Amino acid sequence: MSKLNVVSWNVGKRRLAIESLYKSDFDIALIQEAPLASKSWEARHVDRGADILNLSDRAKVVNLTNIPHGRRPNHDEISTSAPGTIAVARVTPGDDEPILVVSLYARWEKPHPQTPTNWYVGYADAMAHRAISDLSALIGHTDPRSHRILVAGDFNLIHGALDSNPLALPARDRSVFTRLDSLGFEFLGPQFPNGRRAVPLPQGLPENTGNVPTYYTTHQEPSTAANQLDYVFASRGFHESISTHALNGDEEWGLSDHCQIRIVVDLG
Repeated sequence: MSKLNVVSWNVGKRRLAIESLYKSDFDIALIQEAPLASKSWEARHVDRGADILNLSDRAKVVNLTNIPHGRRPNHDEISTSAPGTIAVARVTPGDDEPILVVSLYARWEKPHPQTPTNWYVGYADAMAHRAISDLSALIGHTDPRSHRILVAGDFNLIHGALDSNPLALPARDRSVFTRLDSLGFEFLGPQFPNGRRAVPLPQGLPENTGNVPTYYTTHQEPSTAANQLDYVFASRGFHESISTHALNGDEEWGLSDHCQIRIVVDLG
């Protein structure tokens, strides 16, 4: 086995989108806004979240069970700060060395009821930081090359947003990307030309932005999608074997308001 084909996709709770993945050429799906099992701990607190699906027999996938913080997790568990924000699986591609794959979903959160605010949607950086705190448990060495971890998902943040961007909280958003870098994760985009660029340039972004739109609003369609909310990261060193591409063309967008992110891991 020389390559592992992975997709990251916010499926928007659309079961037809999930069904379409089983007819694709992907081996593994890192999905967000997945309908959660009715008896799970996550489902008692939130109705959608991150999940990982095994789509082929080209790799052995063992999902770690999410547990709430309070006790040290067992080998096959991961402690989770907020339900639905993170899913982790150990993937063994044939005879190759195992890797860890992580689906991350930074869902929106609103300020406290007593807090004066005009943020009617809320903010996503807090959920991203909670997920990163959980992800930190998988880091056990200061040398990033000691780890083989792939992280992808819907961060609900705009990479590189200027301070004038009305759709972002730029300083808070930057703290998420900085924190991942400090943990030894390399930012893998996808960035142009690995995906269609938005035209015209979205407001609040520098002219040289590499962002590619991965989400469209109810007032848009794939051809007019403007902003990127979905990203990929990998352990520094391991990242050199990984390529990413936003499938954001009109004909390839898919059955959700987020496009698919194709991730190819070259196993040599």
